[in-house]
Amino acid sequence: MKLHFIDRSDLNNNTFTVTHHNYPYFLKIWHHHRELELVLSIKSKGTRFVGDSILKFDEGDLVLIGKDLPHMWLNDDEYFEASSNLKAEAIAIHFKQDFLGSDFFKINEMKPILDLIEKAKYGIKFLNISSKLVDKIKTLSSLNGFHRVMRFIDILNDLAHCETFQLLASKGFINSFNKGSHRNLDKAYEYIFNNFKEQITLVDVAKIACMNPSSFSRLFKKVNGKSFSEYLNEVRIGYACKLLMERNKNISKVCYESGFNNISNFNRRFKALMLMSPKVYVQHYKKVKYM
Repeated sequence: MKLHFIDRSDLNNNTFTVTHHNYPYFLKIWHHHRELELVLSIKSKGTRFVGDSILKFDEGDLVLIGKDLPHMWLNDDEYFEASSNLKAEAIAIHFKQDFLGSDFFKINEMKPILDLIEKAKYGIKFLNISSKLVDKIKTLSSLNGFHRVMRFIDILNDLAHCETFQLLASKGFINSFNKGSHRNLDKAYEYIFNNFKEQITLVDVAKIACMNPSSFSRLFKKVNGKSFSEYLNEVRIGYACKLLMERNKNISKVCYESGFNNISNFNRRFKALMLMSPKVYVQHYKKVKYM
């Protein structure tokens, strides 16, 4: 996935924008932009990529993406079939952190929203959101002027006080992505995301980053706080979690589709990271329906 920068300079003349998307499928573009983005998925399902997070998304998901955080919503294969009548519908709100001035959210009364914006650098999935909040988002575009701005602040305030949420990208990914001195790792991340289902090695990825394996290994661990193999396993397990929530996906099949070459290693790695076995994971999350 080549990372694209999207210029939304039209926001210079707007406080924020509200866009209602209704397409056969979402665009398959791994991208980032300077604006924060709040996305309410109304229809469609698939895989959501946010930084190094790979999770399933479904109708009703609400996610806040921070400034310059790479992301992509990828619909399931059935959406791309020629005979498909499926629709991908979502509401996306784009806004700059200082859309009301550089000091507005620094006042004491707005501190919860400022904290929300800070957490958004990892990407936030909000859980157990109320129908009232969903209605506020859906009707935002019908308002104008003062009432539109006040409604959006009200939405941000609701999100800031949401007690059940999930941070998406890891601290290691955010730290590495924001360090300009380590941009030579970008190609390595791109290669990992494109090939994690295959049997790739440290030597393979170091070559992509134009570094010798030992130097790459030291730099990767310094930047990410974990070794290359640990990072790769986390990406694979994240993808396995997504597959396990889909129908007709047994654990053995998920193991090999996620890039693992034997079931015992997969089970061990999965339990170490998720603190439960794949079987228990499926049973648990089918009940709570978080993903």
